[in-house]
Amino acid sequence: MTGVIRVLVVEDEPLTAEAHVAYVGRLEGFTVVGSAATGRAMLAAVAAEGPDLVLLDLDLPDAHGLRLVRALRSAGSTVDVIAVTAAHDAHEVRSAIALGVVQYLVKPFSFRTFAERLDTYRAFRRGFEDRRSLTQADIDQRLGALRPPTPTEGEKGIARATLASIQAVLMQATAGASATEVAATTGTSRVTARRYLEHLVTVGQAEKDVRHRGQGRPEYEYRWVR
Repeated sequence: MTGVIRVLVVEDEPLTAEAHVAYVGRLEGFTVVGSAATGRAMLAAVAAEGPDLVLLDLDLPDAHGLRLVRALRSAGSTVDVIAVTAAHDAHEVRSAIALGVVQYLVKPFSFRTFAERLDTYRAFRRGFEDRRSLTQADIDQRLGALRPPTPTEGEKGIARATLASIQAVLMQATAGASATEVAATTGTSRVTARRYLEHLVTVGQAEKDVRHRGQGRPEYEYRWVR
């Protein structure tokens, strides 16, 4: 499960498909392994390429996207799916969730929204790496990674994409991590990393303790609440 996440883009509108391919290309840790404009082509591409994730337009010319997801599940495929659609009918959304669709993107959306959804998906996926068993708390935390806490009006400056990337780092840091280490991994400043880490402590997703190492000045160490 480790490494770059391989993505199949399924969209029948050429310009929209190009945009989604370009969006994926801008995200670190993701790569496009193919694209498809019909349901038939999508099923063939999943079989041939074995992607980790399918960005699936639900309104395709030859089949509804949820029917295709049912076909994948019937064939034993466990590929993750993010539904991309202009419709947001309540019954359709419920059906998508029942089929294991991990995220839902309603058109039109910005690159920022797109990046947030894929970053939260990446945090969710990383939460299962190198683990053979999970407790109830572990499972709740992994599912929660798909829906990171929404910043309140008083929490200005908390961007969901940055929050998701810092969550992912803490989930992987079994021995804990300092703000300096998180900043180096995520490419943020130490001040920014610490602010986000303190936010996670406030919402109960992380805890902190003082780390003493060598003769240097002690610093805070943050741990994901497992």
